[in-house]
Amino acid sequence: MKKFKKFYIEITSICNLSCSFCPPTERAKGFISVEDFTKRLEQIKPHTDYIYFHLKGEPLLHPKIDQLLDISHEHGFKVNITTNGTLLQKNKHKLLSKPALRQMNFSLHSFDGHEGSTDKEGYIGGVLSFVREAMDQTNMIASFRLWNLSQDNMTNAEKQRNREILEMIEKEFELDYFIEEKVVPGSGVKIADRVYLNQDYEFEWPDLRAKEDDGKGFCYGLRNQAGILIDGTVVPCCLDGEGVINLGNINNQHFSDIVEGERANNLVDGFSRREAVEELCRKCGYRQRFGK
Repeated sequence: MKKFKKFYIEITSICNLSCSFCPPTERAKGFISVEDFTKRLEQIKPHTDYIYFHLKGEPLLHPKIDQLLDISHEHGFKVNITTNGTLLQKNKHKLLSKPALRQMNFSLHSFDGHEGSTDKEGYIGGVLSFVREAMDQTNMIASFRLWNLSQDNMTNAEKQRNREILEMIEKEFELDYFIEEKVVPGSGVKIADRVYLNQDYEFEWPDLRAKEDDGKGFCYGLRNQAGILIDGTVVPCCLDGEGVINLGNINNQHFSDIVEGERANNLVDGFSRREAVEELCRKCGYRQRFGK
């Protein structure tokens, strides 16, 4: 029985932003139904204890996210949510009282990534206000993300946009240091009890139109993670946002059988040999982070 540390259940393919770093999905737009969500939890229960309400889309757009959290708790799951943070105040009453909610990740880089964003101070202030309430009322973990670093030397303008955000966080938590002095790209720094900040380089989503390399490398897809898109398509990782590596559909086949199928096992066996057998994997730069 394959067990996964991370399991991504896409609850919507719709987003309220259009960020430069996140390619728009070409799939049908929609929200998962409560009935379908419940069926998915029943199928994946033997495989994981932690679920992520994310693959593509903005989870806080789902009108019944409070019900999904309640159902997750009833089935014994802990939930992690990644959000752009723009809808927190509208939805906080649906979130703060839910025991299933383990962690929220705030993609702060979405502000500058979305053309037309205004009032950075108001946006960051809203996120910080929500986190403050969460720290007072719950045991939730909060993680601020700035995944917009450049692999090359960053321009002064790029540094300044992050500095403005970091300065607001430093002021909120009364830090006596500059966060840049502590954080290392790709890892987080603890800035308060249950509050972390993570900075990383911007990565490119894998794309079949991209150039293919030698296919060497390693990935944790189907080793410690898997995902299900809103239409029931099972994918090996959180970066297959279009369902290119379609391992099967849980509306037609049980999840346990899908992840033990021929295509799934070939993918895992290939990475055991440090070889990407799927075309999309050979065009994914994330694989190279784990060496060859």
